[in-house]
Amino acid sequence: MDGNQDLASQPFTAFQAQAFVHALPDGAAALTAPSKPRGDGDSGIASDSAMPEIVNIQATVNVQCRLDLKAIAMHARNAEYNPRRFSAVIMRIKEPKTTALIFASGKVVVTGAKSGSDSRLAARKFGRTLQKLGYEPKPTEYAVHNMTAKCDVQFPIHLERLASHHPGFSSYEPELFPGLIYKMIRPKIVVLVFVSGKVVLTGAKRRQDIDQAWEMIYPIIQEFRNVSAVSSENHEI
Repeated sequence: MDGNQDLASQPFTAFQAQAFVHALPDGAAALTAPSKPRGDGDSGIASDSAMPEIVNIQATVNVQCRLDLKAIAMHARNAEYNPRRFSAVIMRIKEPKTTALIFASGKVVVTGAKSGSDSRLAARKFGRTLQKLGYEPKPTEYAVHNMTAKCDVQFPIHLERLASHHPGFSSYEPELFPGLIYKMIRPKIVVLVFVSGKVVLTGAKRRQDIDQAWEMIYPIIQEFRNVSAVSSENHEI
């Protein structure tokens, strides 16, 4: 999926969701693993410990100069280039831990940052690396195209009931993907909800969009809390 496209305005299928969660830092296994109930879910309000945490920001910047990708890969550390597989140099830095896709046109895609400030810092560092290699980058057009956040409400969710009550916004095909896909209109956010209580929000371009989406989706998630599963777990304990 093109990172410059609005995720929430595109078809987001179970197959795309599967590929998306596998690309997250902890992968799909962490999202489906059960959580211990926290016991504060009856309040109807998300506590501070249940607020979404940004795990990835995808941004682009234009350094406004043509780049020799083969030369960059040969002389830069932590860089790799395989034109048969992908038409960009892949460069990584440790602080902040981010990855850049550097294209010959001068366009750079920065991923992996967990805050806006880290994303901008990483963009500047990649620009300085190009400068050390003899280029004269003039970074401009910095823009965030997608923010991804995760949260754990720490109680199981009845996905079948949620899907049946919100058919216009959600789809649930457990034989293809273990999570429910909920597409919001305003803000345009895609929410992936897992029976374990893990939730992923993606498609945002601002932190405010994530917060607004969470305020809207959390009461819905709470409404379909799987009480029978919680009771069963408590009985086993």
